[in-house]
Amino acid sequence: MDRDLLTHLPIIVAVARRGGFAAAANELGMSASAVSHAVRLVEERLGQPLFARTTRSVALTEAGRSLITTIAPALQDIHERMERIRAIKGRPSGLLRINAARVCLSLAVTRVIAAMAERYPEVEVEIFSDERLTDIVSEGFDAGIRIGEMIAQDMVAVRLTPPFRSVVVASPDYISHFGRPMILSDLSSHNCIGYRLIRSGGLYEWEFVEDGRDVAVAVQGPAIVTESHSAIELALAGVGLAYVFKPLVRADIDAGRLIQVLSEFAVLEAGLFLYFPRRAELAPKLRAFIDTVRHLGRESANRE
Repeated sequence: MDRDLLTHLPIIVAVARRGGFAAAANELGMSASAVSHAVRLVEERLGQPLFARTTRSVALTEAGRSLITTIAPALQDIHERMERIRAIKGRPSGLLRINAARVCLSLAVTRVIAAMAERYPEVEVEIFSDERLTDIVSEGFDAGIRIGEMIAQDMVAVRLTPPFRSVVVASPDYISHFGRPMILSDLSSHNCIGYRLIRSGGLYEWEFVEDGRDVAVAVQGPAIVTESHSAIELALAGVGLAYVFKPLVRADIDAGRLIQVLSEFAVLEAGLFLYFPRRAELAPKLRAFIDTVRHLGRESANRE
C-alpha cells in the first residue's frame, strides 16, 4: 500500500467523526491546513472526493462513507492491539474518551478520575459532556455513561452508582410564597423549571409513580434548561420547582436550602452505568477505569 496514503487515513476518520476540518485539527493537534492537505492527497490518490464541502459544513460522499465503513474499525482494532502490547511491559496509558451527561461527573465520575490520577497517571481521561444519546462507536468514544435503561442491549454495562430517586425540590422562599404541592395535579398551578430534550427538541414530562402506575406530567413555568445543575441553581434562587436526581441535592436538602416535595410519588431510577462495546473491554486504559470503579466500590463497602 502507498505509505503516504496509509499515514493519512486516521486524519480522514477524524474529519468524518468531527464533521469538519477545524474540529479534526484540534483533536489531532494539527493545523487546519495540514488536515486539508492530507484529505486532498488521499482524494487525489483514490481519484474521487471523500467529502462534500460547503462554506458551512463538511459531509461524507458515498465514496467517503464506503471508505470510513472499511477503515475505521480496522484502525480502531490496530490502535487497541498496540495499546495491549504496550501494557504487557508497562502500565496502561493513552487517552480514554468517555461520553457522559454533565450530571454524571458529580454523581460518579469525579471521584473515579481522582483515583485514576493516582493509580494510573499515564492514562488521560477526557469527559465529553453531552446531553444527547450519542452513538459512542460512530463518534469515536471508548465508553459512555448513562442511566441503565438508556443503554442499548448489545453494550457491556458496569454499574457506577446504586439506584437513586428523581425528586422535586424547591427553596423555602418559594414554598413560603407559593405553597407546597401535595398531589401531582397541583403541579399545573406551580412554576416548574422545564427541561428541553436535545435530540427531539420537545419538553421533558416529569415522571412519577402513582398507585403503582407510571405517570408522566407535562409542566410549565418561567424557565427551561437542558441539564440538572442549571435547574438546581434556579431552584435555589426561588424561581420554581426543580425535578432532579436526589444525590445531586441531598446536601442542599440536609442543609435546609431546598425542600423535597411530592416524595411519595418519586421514581426509583436504575442508577448510572459505564457502557461500551464488548471488544473495547480488552483495552488496558478502559480496563484500568473499570478496575478503579470496582476498587472504589470495595472501599465503600468496607467502610459500611
